[in-house]
Amino acid sequence: MAMSSGMSFIMSSVLAVLLFSGMQMYRQWLASSQIQTILGGYLGSLLFILSLTAVGNVQAALFGKGFQIKLFPEVFICFLVALFSSGMVHRVCITTCFIFSTVSLYYINRISQKTYSAVHHSAPLGKKKK
Repeated sequence: MAMSSGMSFIMSSVLAVLLFSGMQMYRQWLASSQIQTILGGYLGSLLFILSLTAVGNVQAALFGKGFQIKLFPEVFICFLVALFSSGMVHRVCITTCFIFSTVSLYYINRISQKTYSAVHHSAPLGKKKK
């Protein structure tokens, strides 16, 4: 079931705030072993996805459905917020958040290109008669 842009903005914003606060509440646990540090970076990349979704939906609500998120400043700011919040947990979380966020951004872009790109059919070139 699809949500409106406004409702999706609210949901992704609430989930992003809950995820950020959960990361801060359990920062000592997330920094206690290697696998949990990687989990902290993964949670940071989920925070990136949620914040990017919130920004995209608020722009869609304000500027219309045809408005697209740009690499700079929207993606870059969401990326910095996720890296900063992961850095508050552990230094290694920054690296794993960077890797997971980059991979997720690649796949989000790929899905978006498949879903929203216009299909252009070119007419076959005919042979000219002499």
